[in-house]
Amino acid sequence: MNANDAYAKLMAHSRASADIASTLSLLSWDQQVMIPPAAHAGRAGQIGALTAILHRRASDPAMGEWLAACESSELTGDAASPQAANIRELRRDFDQAAKIPESLAVALAQAASTGQRAWELARKDNDFTAFAPHLGTLLELSRQKAEALGYAGEAYDALLDLFEPGETVAAIAPILAELRDAATDILARVADAPKPAPLPAGPYPMAAQERLLRQTTARIGLPDTSSRLDVSTHPFSTLIGPGDARITTRFDEADFTKAFFGAVHETGHALYSLGHSGPAHYGSPMGEAASFAVHESQSRLWENQVARSLPFWQHALPLAAREFPQLAGLSPEDIFKAVGATQPGLIRVDADETTYNPHIVLRFELELALIRGDLAVADLPGAWNEKSQAILGLTPPTDALGCLQDVHWSTGAFGYFPTYSLGNIYAACLFEAAGKAIPDLPARMAAGDFAPLLTWLGQAIHEKGRLLRPRALLTAATGQAPTAGPLVRHLKAKASAIYGVGW
Repeated sequence: MNANDAYAKLMAHSRASADIASTLSLLSWDQQVMIPPAAHAGRAGQIGALTAILHRRASDPAMGEWLAACESSELTGDAASPQAANIRELRRDFDQAAKIPESLAVALAQAASTGQRAWELARKDNDFTAFAPHLGTLLELSRQKAEALGYAGEAYDALLDLFEPGETVAAIAPILAELRDAATDILARVADAPKPAPLPAGPYPMAAQERLLRQTTARIGLPDTSSRLDVSTHPFSTLIGPGDARITTRFDEADFTKAFFGAVHETGHALYSLGHSGPAHYGSPMGEAASFAVHESQSRLWENQVARSLPFWQHALPLAAREFPQLAGLSPEDIFKAVGATQPGLIRVDADETTYNPHIVLRFELELALIRGDLAVADLPGAWNEKSQAILGLTPPTDALGCLQDVHWSTGAFGYFPTYSLGNIYAACLFEAAGKAIPDLPARMAAGDFAPLLTWLGQAIHEKGRLLRPRALLTAATGQAPTAGPLVRHLKAKASAIYGVGW
């Protein structure tokens, strides 16, 4: 077969699959945001049916033939070309899909759909025993998936590689340990320092919070013609298709910062999704995210390096004070210190920058033990509480505040959690590089001008799609291989600015 014809067939097949995946994403979004309670059982069947279709398409032998024709042609001559990247990444996707039986793919999709609903109810009722059977099923299916995919080291590596290509337990464990130790050092140094004054007490009316969120996301650069904001149990962002990014948050009238930073975080995801999924590359790897950690780097950068910075609040405080009169007497420095304070807490999504990574260490160690078979599902609540005390110095009073707080395991997403810490590392690396490329970046942010940063990120990361693997992408964007150094420097500098401590 002619290579150009094969490539055209490959792209047409990939785009058609993307349309089906878009429908699946819409069903999933609806399940978390809009669906009536009685419809969950039927939704699991719908998701299973579409998953089966997608799996057949992803493992279609014709794809193997088209790929073979392309791989032996001039289309792969320039490894840095979009065509070569599409061929390379579709080969990876095809090989992975071909290894997983359709029955297993469907079983996982259905178990994830029913598991997520069971988790929502169990979390609401603080009833781990109601969720445990679903977790056991998802765990066993995930082990089967790892065995089907194969691995050189251990089963967890196969699952981690699905979220972060090329990463392994051996590579990620030392990085997480470095971040944990840095957090321990910072917490020890600030322990006896004067604490910043907290923000004024609420109420912060939900309607006012929503107005502030919409103003902020628009100023950052999220177009309302291509996005929507809703409420869900667990904040998330999803790309339905070109020009259709959905984000959610949850409101607490006692503390506006929860919804605020959650929405900014999800906006970072949405900006990346819209940036890589334009019409030119939609439906191909070049129109997809490089990895989960790269995706997370975009959300964490906007949440932490931008929205928790002093320059940001020099711009944003007048907007916030217009909605919340109790903030009117504060300075930007007051807000910066209040939202940058560090204190271990039970909830990952509410954790500050310093204590966030220890939360990931806790989850990584537990899910690794679950996959290895060293920890039984029934023993998870107790193991969680023990590790929480050892790592965070806190024991959850309920499972809802402990092992039931995150949605990930209810969908079978074992191997996902480490990508959060990698995303934090990548965010710090990128922001440090952006500061060198845009010398007046702090002044721009203080003036509410975020366009230069968004443009730089678009050119360095968003528009690249899956052209490069994650670490290579970061190296190309920043000029050096990613390390934890920039993140540790960022955390220490913030602790010095807020608490007056030094190193």
